[in-house]
Amino acid sequence: MIAVIAFDADDTLWHNERFFQLTKERFVEWLADYAAPEDLGARLYEAEKRNLDRYGFGVKGFTLSMIETAIEVSNANLPASVIRKILDEGREMLAHPVELLPGAGEAVDALARTHKLVIVTKGDLFHQERKIAASGLADYFAGLEIVSDKTPDTYRDVFARYGPAPEACAMVGNSLRSDISPAIEAGGWGVYVPHDLSWAYEHAEAPSAHPRFREIPELSQLPNLISELEPPAS
Repeated sequence: MIAVIAFDADDTLWHNERFFQLTKERFVEWLADYAAPEDLGARLYEAEKRNLDRYGFGVKGFTLSMIETAIEVSNANLPASVIRKILDEGREMLAHPVELLPGAGEAVDALARTHKLVIVTKGDLFHQERKIAASGLADYFAGLEIVSDKTPDTYRDVFARYGPAPEACAMVGNSLRSDISPAIEAGGWGVYVPHDLSWAYEHAEAPSAHPRFREIPELSQLPNLISELEPPAS
């Protein structure tokens, strides 16, 4: 039986990446005099990856990486007004509204009646807490785990804390790298729900041949999938 269902938050329960994409488009416009769009995008991505160990995941680290990239490509000749625009944009991202993805609310409501639900998400503590509170879904979840990264050990700890055994736990998310593969390696199920927008860092090959891997197009199909994974009552 599946006893515990863990959910990723950003781009699994609600929209998130589209705010990053919009900000990157503005960033390209602001730095048009210093770098071509393709080069600037690559430089920003390298800065983001380089800074993960320092800043972690989320808007604050992304904003600092934009500032670092802007200073680099401009040879430190960037007007202070552009730095101000980047900081203002970062603040706007931290305050963006929470919009649930199709089927998310209904799926969580249905599954909370029969299963223990947990959120496992990366990112800034205060920002993630704010989004979870604003989502209207907080009361459905028995636990909230805001982690620095998602590794097999992360999921082993979560599964041990909330479930009777790893094989009785399922992780639902839009990232093959962070949500699915490490949860399966930890002994649980991985339910992949693709999102149209995905940060390149989260890309990975789907473990399609693994018996505990499943893929659904949207969360509205999750309750039926969980029912199919559980043996019929005797």
